[in-house]
Amino acid sequence: MNRTYLLTPQRLAILFTAPCLLTVSAAMAGFVEDSKATLELRNFYLNRDFRQSGAAQSKAAEWGQGFTTRLESGFTEGKIGVGLDAMGQLGLKLDSSRDRRGTGLLPFNPVSKEPVDDYSELGLTAKLHASKSVLRLGTLQPQLPVVTYNDTRLLSSTFQGGVLTSQELDGLTFNGGRLTRTNLRDSSGRDDIGYGAATSDAFDFAGGTYAINPQLAVSYYYGRLDEIYRQQFIGLVHTQPLPGGLSLRSDLRFFDSRGDGVERAGKIDNRNLNGMVSLSKGPHRFSAAFQRMSGDSAFPYLNGGDPYVVNLVTLNNFTLAEEDAWQLRYDFDFASLGIPGLTFMTRYVDGRNVKTASTDDGKEWERDSDLAYVVQNGALKGLSIRWRNVTFRSGNGLTTDVDENRLILGYTIKFW
Repeated sequence: MNRTYLLTPQRLAILFTAPCLLTVSAAMAGFVEDSKATLELRNFYLNRDFRQSGAAQSKAAEWGQGFTTRLESGFTEGKIGVGLDAMGQLGLKLDSSRDRRGTGLLPFNPVSKEPVDDYSELGLTAKLHASKSVLRLGTLQPQLPVVTYNDTRLLSSTFQGGVLTSQELDGLTFNGGRLTRTNLRDSSGRDDIGYGAATSDAFDFAGGTYAINPQLAVSYYYGRLDEIYRQQFIGLVHTQPLPGGLSLRSDLRFFDSRGDGVERAGKIDNRNLNGMVSLSKGPHRFSAAFQRMSGDSAFPYLNGGDPYVVNLVTLNNFTLAEEDAWQLRYDFDFASLGIPGLTFMTRYVDGRNVKTASTDDGKEWERDSDLAYVVQNGALKGLSIRWRNVTFRSGNGLTTDVDENRLILGYTIKFW
């Protein structure tokens, strides 16, 4: 028996929609197949004793648990690929009080001074990919000389804006964009981007790194925090293998920072020359660093970020006006002694000739020791345990003296 099929509007819709769905499914393959999902667990205890006379509180001690989930998609197929990333952060108070607050682990009520029980952030980032370029819009965590996010506490800081990363030219990585908001490491809210107590409408930046050869790379970046400061950066990184299994690495950095427009943060005038030379052989690495500030102000950098300087250490960064600072550092990897995963670091930084409103010859120093172990096998493989010990002292008009210990446990779960 023959059947007659009528071409109804519904069947026409199916006829034309089916190929479209197949095309969309194929286009979405990369979006799903190249996706990643992780959960980072960070347990952080920080104990800080203030040794200077007249300190507002004698001690700051807090303990918290952090959770950071990252979902990163791939890109859809086609000349312009589309992707979406998401990041959720949650910090929980395990122990704190109003008289032990202020470690940077937990936010606190500005009126009662009581640390909050929890705080969180959700960030979304849209991505567009074409050729060898990627445009990201939304929540960002840049790691560039003129803007570097902070990841030294329970949760990490984030910025809001857009950034274009391009590698269209062989050897050259270009980054340029605009940031308008920031979320501090111990905050659930987004604030206007700024420096110190001054805020701005936007921070614009552009620059890149060019690899001249596998051993030598040069960088240039320009950043402008509207009506606060303008900043230029020049950098050079060189690695040189030497006879006898030695390796020499040189990292030189120079910043020129000036005021911009009405200078909402006051006069900004700073030249920052810093660098580090490291000599490695087997499990040993010896490093020496210097840092020279010149000009009438301290080195400026964005709220919510870290300064890109070699003397950025556990507690301090030694970037006050006119400060001269040097550093000696030693690293050792215990894998050479049959204990893979165990590492040790110690360093000493000395700063002199600091100029502030209260002194023309301030001085400060910091000594750090860092012992870390990453479990290599078994059910807890990947679990990291880190102990950091800090001693900081100052004088000649500078009045901060601190003894500090940090215990950090970290573990990352990869879902796919």
